[in-house]
Amino acid sequence: MPEEPCPFCEIAAGRAPATVVHEWSDVIAIVPLRPVVDGHTLVIPKRHVRDFASVPEVSADAMLHAAQLMRRMDRPMNLITSRGREATQSVFHLHLHLVPRAAGDGLALPWHSGRP
Repeated sequence: MPEEPCPFCEIAAGRAPATVVHEWSDVIAIVPLRPVVDGHTLVIPKRHVRDFASVPEVSADAMLHAAQLMRRMDRPMNLITSRGREATQSVFHLHLHLVPRAAGDGLALPWHSGRP
C-alpha cells in the first residue's frame, strides 16, 4: 500500500497551500491550520526528516531559524517539538511549534505530570 504524501513536504515543494511567515533556502515557517493562539508558527525543514533525533544537523538548522524568528517576535514563547505518537507527534516530519504566550492566556501545555 503506498504511503500517504507528507503534508509538510507538499507545502515545502509548493504543491500545497500555506500561509508563509518566512522562508529560507532550507526551512519554511508557516501558520498552522489550527493555531492555538495568534502568532503560533510552525518551523519546518524542507528536507523530510521524521523527527528531531533523525538527522541532528537538520534539527539544529531548524532550531537556528526558529531562534531567529523568536528574536524578531520578542515576546514570551514556548518552543515545542515531539518525537513519536506517544509524545503527541501527529505529523511525522520534523516541525517546531513557536507558541507566543501572555499572562492569563489560559493555554495549558499539552502535558502534565499527573502527580500531586
